[in-house]
Amino acid sequence: QVQLVESGGGLVQPGGRLRLSCAASGFTFSSAAMSWVRQAPGKGLQWVSAIDSGGGSTSYADSVKGRFTISRDNDKYTLYLQMNSLKPEDTAVYYCAKGGPGWATTSGASRGQGTQVTVSS
Repeated sequence: QVQLVESGGGLVQPGGRLRLSCAASGFTFSSAAMSWVRQAPGKGLQWVSAIDSGGGSTSYADSVKGRFTISRDNDKYTLYLQMNSLKPEDTAVYYCAKGGPGWATTSGASRGQGTQVTVSS
């Protein structure tokens, strides 16, 4: 079955950077679009970014555009999210999800257990 394991979260000061990773297994990673989504305290799931199966096409939510970069290594079955210029409003649990923007936040999407990102001074 699909397994997604996120890592790389932590506490960082405003303006700092983090790199999240997501190790995938149980499916053909190179055939799947992938996304990052996040959930801030008391809020619903928010789509953050997506990448197509080959890594050639990416998309971002307006709130992170220009600061976050999604990438993937299909040989390593790993998805990444480089987060720069972090803001307090980026504080959330970050999940990787199998699927593109229209699917990743739905109840049917496969997601990992999440990794906490806290941006605070």
